[in-house]
Amino acid sequence: MHLRPTGRGLGMVLLGLGVMVGAIAVGSPDLLVLGAIPVLATVVGVLILAADARPGRRGYRVQRSAQPDPAQVGQLAQVRVQVTGPRAGELQLREQAATELSGGRPLRARVTRGPDQITLGYQVTTQRRGRWTMGPLTVTRTDPFGVARIRGPLGDPQDLSVWPDVVELPAPRTLLLAEPDRPVIGAHSPGSDDAALREYQVGDDLRRVHWASSARRGGLLVRTDEHAGVRTASVLLDPAPAGEALEWSIRMAASAALALHAAGHPTQLLTDGPHPGTGSRTALLDATVDLTGQPDREAADRALLAQIRTVESTDSGVGLVVAVLGAPTSALRTALAGLSTARPCWAIIHGTDDGATARDLLRAGWRVVQVEPGADPTATWLALGSVA
Repeated sequence: MHLRPTGRGLGMVLLGLGVMVGAIAVGSPDLLVLGAIPVLATVVGVLILAADARPGRRGYRVQRSAQPDPAQVGQLAQVRVQVTGPRAGELQLREQAATELSGGRPLRARVTRGPDQITLGYQVTTQRRGRWTMGPLTVTRTDPFGVARIRGPLGDPQDLSVWPDVVELPAPRTLLLAEPDRPVIGAHSPGSDDAALREYQVGDDLRRVHWASSARRGGLLVRTDEHAGVRTASVLLDPAPAGEALEWSIRMAASAALALHAAGHPTQLLTDGPHPGTGSRTALLDATVDLTGQPDREAADRALLAQIRTVESTDSGVGLVVAVLGAPTSALRTALAGLSTARPCWAIIHGTDDGATARDLLRAGWRVVQVEPGADPTATWLALGSVA
């Protein structure tokens, strides 16, 4: 809280002090009392504000909401802030938001006042992917005499999640739609007794439900053998250092994951973030919000290797892999090549390694397209040969 006198307060103090100095000079007690009145009035006003500013003194309640939340890059979001409490309608409020939401300009809010309530409504335009702060409110109050002003925060800040500006890519028509009960190279063809059962998870194909076992168990169980349902898909995201290349990679990977999910295939988006995206469109996009990239190539390779291990342990060896890659090292390219011994693998490469990654993956049987960062996602997807 910042407490300071107003122009009126300063004037009253200076006037009072001047009169008091004159009173002392001429030896007038009455004039001295007269000069002390404005000074004391200012002190009283400051004390009233100081007491009013104590935590919990007013008991104001702040509620903030945004629609939509999360939002996508470039999308308008409507924000509503409501403050309730004693004489809340008399408050002078100002809202603040991160530059990524406000563009660095002051927010222009529509204000509606009531006796014990004040509501602010304003728009923000989401400019970058991430998690950006709205608030807290800045409240300004003056004392009953208008001699002092106090300014400080009111309520807690709140984050608005911003998804990348994804592109609706055409649904894939090759490889992915092949029946997964066709064994791929290196995979065995299990009989019906080979099927293992696990609990149903959001996003699982209902055709994989084992109804007899589910009835006995009292909960849905699904088959995990290769030929039990549609092919799963894993999208790998190379966590290159932060910058425009990373943002393009995130947009491309998220768009590809959504296209695979929309085609009806259980899809996971693997990143270096706190959690993978799996199960729904919202979960896939949420996995991109907090990504910041790795500081160097060595750290990015470690994160990408962890994604490869996740694929090997979760897709039963027959799921499709789509990787959005920068310029991984030779050792990491070897690990990537190993994925294609039993799976169809596709790579979108935007690195600057003179084509080494593309050559190594092509030799290993990957389907590869190499583009510049910033290339059109739809054209890149079509060039990968995913549409008949």
